[in-house]
Amino acid sequence: MNDTAASTPRTLGESITQDIRRMLVEGELVPGQRLSEAALAETLQISRNTLREAFRVLTREGLLKHEPNRGVTVAEPDMASIIDIYRVRRFIECKAIAQGFPLHPGTLNMRQAVDAGMQAREAKDWVGVGTANMLFHRAIVELADSPRLLVFYGQISAELRLAFGVLNDPEFLHLPYLDMNAAILRCVEEGRSEDATRMLEGYLVQSERIVLAAYERRVKR
Repeated sequence: MNDTAASTPRTLGESITQDIRRMLVEGELVPGQRLSEAALAETLQISRNTLREAFRVLTREGLLKHEPNRGVTVAEPDMASIIDIYRVRRFIECKAIAQGFPLHPGTLNMRQAVDAGMQAREAKDWVGVGTANMLFHRAIVELADSPRLLVFYGQISAELRLAFGVLNDPEFLHLPYLDMNAAILRCVEEGRSEDATRMLEGYLVQSERIVLAAYERRVKR
């Protein structure tokens, strides 16, 4: 199988799974939300059997939760999951950005994400700022030139967005990182990949600490 085939859904079920994962990443579905099989099948214009296939995959990935007699709900990540997510992010993103160069398509997508985040900030659209931030980090992973890695990172991104959704404070969680995104992008555009890598490592460590601290406060309430 070549890389192009690996990145292209082969069945309707895979395509729908990807669509629902995107909805999670973009904050359209939130932690604890009960998913109506009938309503979602109608929205996506698919059969319930196809939707159930996608639900099974996303449940195995830990993004959805199925409970007998209660149906399917969006999962709520715990602190152990968040720690693991950030460990994986540092491993993937820091290695990817070390390979970055100014004219790579991923760099161009980083620029688009930064611009989208700035526009969302002007509109005080904090959920939109969060989505732009997720797209920025996805673009970083694109620098690795691995479609398989991008597919895996899609799952990680969805879990991360669920963690952000549990905290339910998108301005607090995303606004501080817009300027950091722009600074990291500037390093890549100027060919300073070592500086970009160092900044990203510190950025991810700071982000993890803030998210875990917010989670801890929430648990103690």
